[in-house]
Formats: sequence, structure tokens, C-alpha cells
Amino acid sequence: MIFSADDFGLSEQVNEGIERAHRDGVLSTASLMVAGDAAADAVRRARRLPDLRIGLHLVAIEGRATLPPAEIPLLVDETGWFPSDQLRLGIRYFFRPDVRRQLGREIRAQFEAFAATGLRLDHANAHKHMHLHPTVGGLMIAAGRRHALPAIRIPNEPAAPLGATESLADAALRRWTGLLRWRAERAGLRTNDQCFGLRWSGAMRADRIRTLIPNLPPGLSEIYFHPAAGRDALLDRFMPEYDHEGEMAALCDPALPALMEAREIRQVGWTAGG
Repeated sequence: MIFSADDFGLSEQVNEGIERAHRDGVLSTASLMVAGDAAADAVRRARRLPDLRIGLHLVAIEGRATLPPAEIPLLVDETGWFPSDQLRLGIRYFFRPDVRRQLGREIRAQFEAFAATGLRLDHANAHKHMHLHPTVGGLMIAAGRRHALPAIRIPNEPAAPLGATESLADAALRRWTGLLRWRAERAGLRTNDQCFGLRWSGAMRADRIRTLIPNLPPGLSEIYFHPAAGRDALLDRFMPEYDHEGEMAALCDPALPALMEAREIRQVGWTAGG
């Protein structure tokens, strides 16, 4: 199993939550927004946490770009932010070559910004799972290979371990993730077998994790969280319903190590032997 956290670098409250969840809990992995408002603070924390594995949390929606707006005017507004309309973005990324060219430049710039931190690139995923989009996923894999990217997240969440019945939407997502998995494996990237955090996004509380762990299927599972030490303006704006502090508390739940040991579940990293 891999316990991971998204949005590292979004804000100092998020960074503090990730640091606490690593120091005092089971969190082993975090994904960095390289152009986030608190990215520099996140990098400083990562350097003093040598056992916290850091990957790239690629932003192609609802977040700040790395390149200046004048260089990618078809992607971002005058403040450098990607819009939040996932459907509209998906159409533009797929059908407009001029938009795709700017998106490719920005994705390469995000990998280059990560490399400039000096941190070891552990994995990559995308904000709001935008790498499921064939254009974004393809560009992410191509850019990642230039930076020795070892692994990516496949957002394949089976319903049964969550005590749910698979819906038509679940079945469609499972089939859609198959394309991303095929492309990743063709590129020699490691992938997870299943990923948990979609259905309960923002509400990955301790009671739910205690219920999930005994029902994990065989293979490599990633459970991802959005921890934070408190609220701030960015979290209130983009994730007002998320229980960030509850997710931090879940990662620090003292019952988890014994529960995992009882079920012979081993914590690993994305890379072999990690």
C-alpha cells in the first residue's frame, strides 16, 4: 500500500498537514504543485523530510501555471490560473492544435520546475485526475520520460472494497483508465492496481480507512488524501466541503499500523524496493 497526499505546495496549511501526517502518521508520499502559492515552502519541508517521497502533481485545471500568461494565453487567464470547467477544457485540449501546443509547453515546464528543486522525482499524477484525458496523459508521459519518471497513478477505484455497488459510471471509468494504464505500461512506467480516494474525496476519515484496509484487494493499492492543518482562503474557495483536518487525523490514526500488520499489508513506494 501507498499512503499519499495531493496538493503539496497549494498553501502553507496544506504543507503543514502533510508534514504532520508524515512525521506523526503513515503518510509516505506527497505530490507537489510546482507553481502553487506555497511551493517554495513545500520544497523546504521536503528537503528536511528525507523519507517523504515527492512526485509531481501536474496542474492543467483549476490551479496556477508555471509559465507566464503571455506565453500560454490560450490556457490561462491574466493571473496565470487555469479555468475550472473540466468539460470545456477537455474539448479544447482534444480538438485545438494551438491549445495542445501551449499545453505541451506548460507540462514540460512543470517537469522542468520540479527538476530544478533538486528533489528526486518519485511519481506523477494530475490535479483532478486530468491525466485521464488522452491529450494530457500523453503529454505527461512524454515529458515525464525525459525526466526519468518511474510511475504514475491510475485512478481505478473498485466499488466493492468501499461497501458500494459498481454503477455504470464506475464501470465506464474503469474502462477509461485502461487506456491510461496501457499507455503507461507501454512507456515502461509502474502503475498501481487500484486507487482509493475518489468516491470519498475530501472525506477520507479514520473510520472509513479502518473499514477499507481489511477489504483491500490483492496488488498495489494507493490511498490518497487531502490533509491540511487548518482552513485558509484557497481551501475555502476551491474545496469548501472537504474535511482536510479530518483527513490529516486519519493519516495519524494510531490504530492503522497494527491493523495493517494484522492483515499482512506492507507499505511500499512507487519504485522497486521503495
